[in-house]
Amino acid sequence: MTLQVFQSPLFERQKKHLHPKEIGILDDVIRRLSDDPQIGQEKKGDLASVCVYKFKVKTRLLLLAYEFNESELLLISIESHQHFYRDLKRYIKA
Repeated sequence: MTLQVFQSPLFERQKKHLHPKEIGILDDVIRRLSDDPQIGQEKKGDLASVCVYKFKVKTRLLLLAYEFNESELLLISIESHQHFYRDLKRYIKA
C-alpha cells in the first residue's frame, strides 16, 4: 500500500539546503515510508501525532518528521538533531 505524499512548506525549504546525494537518499527513505509508514518512532506528549524516522547520510544523522493516515503521508520537517524537537514543536503549534 503506497500512500500519497505531501510536503509541508517547512519541509520544502529544508530540502532545498540538502546536497544532491542527500536528496537521493531522502527520496529512497520517502519511498520506504510510503510503503510502510510505521517504521518511524511515534512521539509522545506535545508531538503525539508525529512520527520521526532517523537515518544517516555518511556520518550525518538526519531526522525526518511526518504524519500519516490511511491514504496520505505528510512530510513535516527534515534536519539534524540539534534543536529538531524544539523547532518541530514550534512549527506544529503555529
